[in-house]
Amino acid sequence: MKALTKQEVELFLTDNLSDWSFDENTITRDFKFKTFVEAFSFMTAIALEAEKLNHHPDWSNSYNKVSVALTNHEAKGVTQLDFELATKVDRTFRKYSK
Repeated sequence: MKALTKQEVELFLTDNLSDWSFDENTITRDFKFKTFVEAFSFMTAIALEAEKLNHHPDWSNSYNKVSVALTNHEAKGVTQLDFELATKVDRTFRKYSK
């Protein structure tokens, strides 16, 4: 899979994933939850989606916060697969923020 250009990534984020940031070869987003259990449950749900796509995030968790970074290490940049997973991450987060 080919890495997208900086302009392609920025345009897609502006049009579709406005809460995500682009830095060098990675898109990132931070999430905040009411409790640690919610944060961990969110990570579990994302882990299942990531496994289906065979594309796994770089992420961290501190109590009620989760930081997600997506890149394609083989392509050395952001690919369509990162956008697919980011979209699933956002969709999952909306379920938790109701």
